[in-house]
Amino acid sequence: MGIDDESREYHRSDPPGKIEIATTKPTNTQRDLSLAYSPGVAAPCRDIDENPDDAFQYTAKGNLVGVVSNGSAVLGLGDIGAQASKPVMEGKGVLFKRFADIDVFDIELDLDTADGIVESVAAMEPTFGGINLEDIKAPECFEIERRLSERMDIPVFHDDQHGTAIISGAALLNAADITDKSLEDLQIVFSGAGASALATAKFYVSLGATKSNITMCDSSGIITEDREDLNSHKQEFASDVDGGSLADAMAGADVFVGLSVGGIVSQEMVRSMADNPIVFAMANPDPEISYEDAKAARDDDVIVATGRSDYPNMVNNVLGFPFIFRGALDVRATGINEEMKRAAAMALADLARKDVPDAVVKAYGDQPLQFGPDYVIPKPLDPRVLFEVAPAVAEAAVDSGLARVEIEDIDSYTETLEARLGKSREMMRIVLNKAKSDPKRVALAEGTDEKMIRAAYQLQEEGIAEPVLLGDHEEITRIAQQLGLAFEPEVVDPHAESLDVYADRLYERRRRKGITRGEAAELVAKDTNYLGSVMVEMGDADAMLTGLTHHYPSALRPPLQVIGTAAAANYAAGVYLLTFKNRVVFCADTTVNQDPDADVLAEVTKHTAELARSFNVEPQAAMLSYSNFGSVRNEGTAKIREAVDRLHSDPGVDFPVDGEMQADTAVVEEIIDDTYSFSALDGPANVLIFPNLEAGNIGYKLLQRLGGAEAIGPMLVGMDKPIHVLQRGDEVKDIVNLAGVAVVDAQNQ
Repeated sequence: MGIDDESREYHRSDPPGKIEIATTKPTNTQRDLSLAYSPGVAAPCRDIDENPDDAFQYTAKGNLVGVVSNGSAVLGLGDIGAQASKPVMEGKGVLFKRFADIDVFDIELDLDTADGIVESVAAMEPTFGGINLEDIKAPECFEIERRLSERMDIPVFHDDQHGTAIISGAALLNAADITDKSLEDLQIVFSGAGASALATAKFYVSLGATKSNITMCDSSGIITEDREDLNSHKQEFASDVDGGSLADAMAGADVFVGLSVGGIVSQEMVRSMADNPIVFAMANPDPEISYEDAKAARDDDVIVATGRSDYPNMVNNVLGFPFIFRGALDVRATGINEEMKRAAAMALADLARKDVPDAVVKAYGDQPLQFGPDYVIPKPLDPRVLFEVAPAVAEAAVDSGLARVEIEDIDSYTETLEARLGKSREMMRIVLNKAKSDPKRVALAEGTDEKMIRAAYQLQEEGIAEPVLLGDHEEITRIAQQLGLAFEPEVVDPHAESLDVYADRLYERRRRKGITRGEAAELVAKDTNYLGSVMVEMGDADAMLTGLTHHYPSALRPPLQVIGTAAAANYAAGVYLLTFKNRVVFCADTTVNQDPDADVLAEVTKHTAELARSFNVEPQAAMLSYSNFGSVRNEGTAKIREAVDRLHSDPGVDFPVDGEMQADTAVVEEIIDDTYSFSALDGPANVLIFPNLEAGNIGYKLLQRLGGAEAIGPMLVGMDKPIHVLQRGDEVKDIVNLAGVAVVDAQNQ
């Protein structure tokens, strides 16, 4: 099946289309409905009548964008009309929601005049927080955007004009830096003089390019001052030259910007350009010159960008509009000005210079993504674009006087943006902020692993921890340089440093466990898990992470042997934090104790409750079973009841805990309230204690995969010092997150 047929099936599968409306408030009871509609809805209506700004408080207006088109210039399809453009406009709505959590109504207008569109859209201002104009042909699009921007008190943005300008502008900033060329000195040639090309040329000037250095070509060749076939928009970029073809214009140029048609640029034309040229061939689906041909045209470095996802440096408007609107909406901006556009481009350019998350690398086929000629702009699926670009746009709106709401704390605002990407980010931000308040030394046992080195860079760069990499110093330095990470981490090299003090300590701890002094020396020299464990035990590091390249039991063994459990603890346990859209649960034990008795279950519950509080979650603990409060009596349920009795009689337990209970009883408030009102729980459980390791492991994985939860962990609780064992194959963000948890553990200790 070809992509056309796949797309048809994708769109027509039940329910047809790509979007739906969902309620955000309870609508289950008569009381709910009376609040949602009559008679309760009258109160907010009266308030809005008295103060129109209350619409942002009582309705979805502040997070609602209208995507408006008349279908006169749809993608590469041309003027296909309003109705036929609807799949594209729905798709635009999907991108707004997916990347920036912005809701959209798509509006297809069967109108062909600027007056008609302006009047219709302006009349809808009470509905929307912003308007995204889409796929409207030039030159009408210029007039429509200008008139609506002047008339409406909300952001109006024609993405076809400005999206490509902003994204390619970010690429141009970085490309100029890589080629060591000054933006103001660049000789820039445009192929195409439509809405996107004209807006892009203007934006490059806004970024610092020199207008007289821009040569624009259309289908008739170079746009010159003596041509009589130019509209007012093209005249702005008419050159005082004799004229000529696109090939003539490209000779000696530093930059080629293609926003025209495919296949019109030859390798010879690229060879005629200046040294280390920049080629942005952005015609879709076929660029003006293919990536391969442009690269092969010359022996020096050619930086090539296209509009295609199958080549490096994809100029994709989705890097811009969702995040520009997000920032504009959040400060209730009255428009989108040049300062906000520049802020977006500069934020994108800066982000491209940072280390790329593993999830993004995987999403693009594990291709190398590192700042350089083949990576001058971020990838659209990079989640960091939201909380890099939106704050920059919001701040620019405030600074330039377009914002009606100011952001008091940009860091707090960024955290709210992260929360839009998932509850797990919100929860981890709590812990990482605590870690940053007092960073601790964290030993990374597998220090020569690329992921560990990248994690160390992030931990140091963001001030979360003071990483100590254990391993060969030369190898670590080589990998860091290869990754382009400009930092000098602390390294403990077993082959270059005396480890006698650590060998002596390990021998002291294990000499009655069958280890000789010689074997202790060999262990700390050859196994960084033992080395790191002894360092933590002796206080030379505050915490340790390991397990990335080891099976969990073998990674856990050295810290258990050297450090052991806490003074008030007899057992360690593995805990996963699972985050759903509106709730979190801590699941234990999922990694350590195979068949726990009542003592283990009770102790694991206390450890897990303490962990929950480090995430600012007040624990409500449920001891799970297939029985509800004695409905089944056997050896398995008896140990759970015994654990509950011990917890209830323990004066140190200051949180609600109950059981044994079935899983749905634990998490559904109505079941507890209606059937088991005697329970000690005050609401749905957020700490779930499983009866054995098998149930715990199965349970958390089902919740994660079928329930759509994001997982953080496993976090090791009950140890005498902060030790955490990663899962094999964890990503850099998992290492950073667990390091943050380890730092908070160390702070508490």
